[in-house]
Amino acid sequence: MASASATLLKSSPIIDKSEWIKGQNLRHPSVCFVRSHPTSAAFAVRASSYADELVKTAKTVASPGRGILAMDESNATCGKRLASIGLENTEANRQAYRTLLVSAPGLGDYISGAILFEETLYQSTIDGKKMVDVLVEQKIVPGIKVDKGLVPLPGSNNESWCQGLDGLSSRTAAYYQQGARFAKWRTVVSIPNGPSALAVKEAAWGLARYAAISQDSGLVPIVEPEILLDGDHGIDRTFEVAQKVWAEVFFYLAENNVMFEGILLKPSMVTPGAECKDKATPQQVADYTLKLLHRRIPPAVPGIMFLSGGQSEVEATLNLNAMNQSPNPWHVSFSYARALQNTCLKTWGGRPENVKAAQDALLVRAKANSLAQLGKYTGEGESEEAKKGMFVKGYVY
Repeated sequence: MASASATLLKSSPIIDKSEWIKGQNLRHPSVCFVRSHPTSAAFAVRASSYADELVKTAKTVASPGRGILAMDESNATCGKRLASIGLENTEANRQAYRTLLVSAPGLGDYISGAILFEETLYQSTIDGKKMVDVLVEQKIVPGIKVDKGLVPLPGSNNESWCQGLDGLSSRTAAYYQQGARFAKWRTVVSIPNGPSALAVKEAAWGLARYAAISQDSGLVPIVEPEILLDGDHGIDRTFEVAQKVWAEVFFYLAENNVMFEGILLKPSMVTPGAECKDKATPQQVADYTLKLLHRRIPPAVPGIMFLSGGQSEVEATLNLNAMNQSPNPWHVSFSYARALQNTCLKTWGGRPENVKAAQDALLVRAKANSLAQLGKYTGEGESEEAKKGMFVKGYVY
């Protein structure tokens, strides 16, 4: 199998830069038949014709000192963010804020990928340039949220499952044509609600099917099994649940013939529940999380892009920094939304005259996390705003 995979990787055509930007789909899926012995039955090894490109994209996103800006909030969630600064949830206001983010000067020095909502993928900036083109000019890989959100899971303990597999193949093909090169699918597991075996299996299977479909369309799948912060459980319980969830996820990824070299993992860090009285230090979070990574994640996976999950801006950066104090088999980095945008959004306040100051605030956070990815963050000079926790009980994304 290993030699077959190597052959497939070597034989796949490499897309050049002009194709990458135009988003032209010039290849078709292929199937390779391998016989391990003349008398054995033939078995199919599925390999996307995008294999080389998937590996290249994943490595680009997982490049030293850089991480992901998650700006894929749905229109409803973006509306909540805008409401917090007194703005109405209109397309014009969403466009203005997203323009502010993607056009921050020098953002590509710290950010390698940006996850977009579908509206943003097809949107132009307030200056009339395509958002995708602005990102590419910044050397930032455009990505796209492809799941359709969480809904109640019948037969479970008040748990949820993630919908969006129906029609995903045609949608991912269209997203590739529009310039996206990676995708994201978020599903969640709740510790206070069990989690039930049904919910864990459903989460793992959905992630695996999504990943296989995305790779078939040329998109690197970000696999996001989030262990919610809700609860008063200790860090050991989080570790126990995460071990089970990650084992299921990678089992089903393998069952669906997903190429590990062409994915990125977006997990939550191993922390106590948000309501636990025993708080963990950055070193404890790093120790537990890295132990879990070593037990569950194949070194073939290029990047571990942690979500912040309601941690404060500073807390998320300190924890990431602690995980990068010694070499890891993977690129251990970040894919933050609120932990990159909170101070930026409040600084902007919807006022055009505050755009530069807001962009500066975004760059401060992006640089801090860039340093943390390199293990060089000190935490000096952080504002009080950046230290405020952002956990919301029962948070709906």
